[in-house]
Parts: sequence; C-alpha cells; structure tokens
Amino acid sequence: MFDFDLVRWYNKPALALGGSLGPFVQRGGEAAVREYELMVIYSPQLDEEALTAQIERTKELIVGVGGEVEKVDQWGKRRFAYEIKKNTEGFYVVIDFKAESGATSEVERILKITDEVVRYLLVRRDVE
Repeated sequence: MFDFDLVRWYNKPALALGGSLGPFVQRGGEAAVREYELMVIYSPQLDEEALTAQIERTKELIVGVGGEVEKVDQWGKRRFAYEIKKNTEGFYVVIDFKAESGATSEVERILKITDEVVRYLLVRRDVE
C-alpha cells in the first residue's frame, strides 16, 4: 500500500545534509525530539487481521520517518456520538511515540490519504 522508498526519495536532500527522514530540517543543530500521542479511528469494516495489518503499517510509517514507537493501546470497537463518513462506529487505537518535530507532518499526510482511517488526531504530549 505505502511505499517507504518514496519517503526516502522525497527527503533525499535532507538525508544528504545529515538530517532525518522528516520533511523539515531545523537549522543550527539537531532537531528536537518530542513525545506525541496519535489516536487513529480505523474503519469498522476491517476484520481482526486487516486491523492488525493497518496498525503495523502505521507503526512502520512512524519508524520510517525517524520516530520511535513507545506504546500501542487498542481500545476496540466503539460507537460514535454522530455519523462520520457514513460510519457509526470504528476501531480506536492510541499510539505513543517520540519523533523529531518535522516528522509529524509526513505521518499526518499519509494518514489523510489512507482509506481505512476514518479519523485521526495527533497531539504533542506535555512533558511533566
């Protein structure tokens, strides 16, 4: 489905300068590694095997842009408060990960075009 070689090709200039796979390279030193939380709602039409494959693809995407997956929490199938894309329920998955600040835009871009993703929310976690 998703070609990680395309991500590497897209970021070839950044990699040549010693950057990471993220689309943005911070100037003047290393990019800040931050903690993020990603909630993804997958389509309710997925069976258990397809859901596991989608979660693995999302984890590979995060690792592919230079991130490190810390925890994956599957909440299971839940009912929505209102209809979203003609669905009334979906599979909720929360992924905690660390990545450079520029890498998140590539993750969001890929999630937007993935048909199996009904909705997603990516937020930066506060460090206490």
